[in-house]
Amino acid sequence: MKKRIDVRKLVVTAMLAAVSTVLMFFSFNVPLMPSFIKLDFSELPALLASFALGPVSGAAVCLVKNLVNVMFSTTGGVGELSNFILGCLFVVPAGLIYRHKRTAPGALLGSLLGALVMAGASVLTNYYVVYPIYTAFMPMEAILGTYRAINPHVETLWDALLWFNLPFTFLKGLCSVAMCFAIYKPLSPILKGNPRRAEQKNPEQA
Repeated sequence: MKKRIDVRKLVVTAMLAAVSTVLMFFSFNVPLMPSFIKLDFSELPALLASFALGPVSGAAVCLVKNLVNVMFSTTGGVGELSNFILGCLFVVPAGLIYRHKRTAPGALLGSLLGALVMAGASVLTNYYVVYPIYTAFMPMEAILGTYRAINPHVETLWDALLWFNLPFTFLKGLCSVAMCFAIYKPLSPILKGNPRRAEQKNPEQA
């Protein structure tokens, strides 16, 4: 029985990873952000996996989608590495908290905390890893120029990251949280392998 459950968990994780991989390809620009910063919803399947199957499955979805997308990378894999780290910092805390408090408030607390951690970590990963490598292809002044075209008060990379990347990454996380809460309840029995059973007998349980 345990082997059968593990195989099913592996299959569902792989399916969610495939969906996440496709969603990562469909990134798009957003207003008031430099053109090289794009929005996608590829963390949504990872968050679903983390809630339904556990944080390890959520991290596995983040890993697979970036391993596939690195083959099409325009950043030498640096962007994908950063995406993997930030994705894990988002979905793993959410899954860990939900594991110990399996209610809607617990899921909300975990996902919001994960979004905050991801947003804060994005400043550090961009400042110390991503942008230093980008400067091999584009001078820092040119990078800052794309931010200054939107906000002339940007003087340093720290300014750019704190005023643009931090709120953008947090908003990206909130979008995944909102969509997850909209679809998780009807999908949960299917993801967990019991589609005939109503997921919640307790109205507060997520």
